[in-house]
Amino acid sequence: MTIQSGAVVSNVIHRDDQLNVTVFGFDSGEGMTQHESPHPAIVRILQGRMRFTADGEEADASSRWWLHMAPRTPHRLVATEPTVMLLTLLTG
Repeated sequence: MTIQSGAVVSNVIHRDDQLNVTVFGFDSGEGMTQHESPHPAIVRILQGRMRFTADGEEADASSRWWLHMAPRTPHRLVATEPTVMLLTLLTG
């Protein structure tokens, strides 16, 4: 994943009736506003660091950090340095 200046980029690496796996690249200061997913999710930071807030609890997420979220968990995130994140949605 190549991080682009001032941007959030994503690449779906696998999608079937059970899983949706996407890699995201966040430049420092970039992120996602609060949102929810109807599916269980696993988030894994592959490199970099971000502030990740899920269900009102904030974490300083860095390389090797991971989180399992239940469906409809409100969450938001912002990269504090260039960050690569893996998102796995359990869709089936």
